[in-house]
Amino acid sequence: MSVSDRLRQLRATSDEREGPESMREQSRAEHALYSAIRGLQAGFVATIIMTAFRLPILRSLPPSANFWSQYVTGDDPEEHPFMGLVLHFVYGIQAGAIFGGLFALQDAERSIEPEQRGIVWGSIYGMVLSAFGSQFMLKELLDIRLDTDELALFHAGHLVYGLSLGAWVGSRTEGVEDPETEYEYDDGN
Repeated sequence: MSVSDRLRQLRATSDEREGPESMREQSRAEHALYSAIRGLQAGFVATIIMTAFRLPILRSLPPSANFWSQYVTGDDPEEHPFMGLVLHFVYGIQAGAIFGGLFALQDAERSIEPEQRGIVWGSIYGMVLSAFGSQFMLKELLDIRLDTDELALFHAGHLVYGLSLGAWVGSRTEGVEDPETEYEYDDGN
């Protein structure tokens, strides 16, 4: 099975819990739980995208290696690149699940397409995570002070995360009944 076939399977929405019609049949809690599960997937994808954005620019591991080093091993963060990435993905995936659940519970502005709402709210969410990360995690917990250019890239990375997260959650939790047809995946788009 090719990679593109596998991706199509992952995107398939034959599940009766997807699309606008199914939302009307689910309780609010069921929809939030289902969206949180979609948020797990979105958090994984958005963390990959964020990491791909930041690594070539900053040429450094995420600060989660510093967390591991300071609170678990007590040695140099450079010795723990794998655990730094693991923690980075754990943070990103759980933040995605939280966003998915919150996105489903937010019922204002239903007249705006879910993908558009996802991008807007995902951007806001990404910047809130960035503010929390820079002010609390870095400054208070890890005693790391970023230079202004590093801080700008830290915020940009979280904006990329939020955009990716919101687009994924918005398009998969409340969007179209069948993305294969709606987005014309089979036609090469």
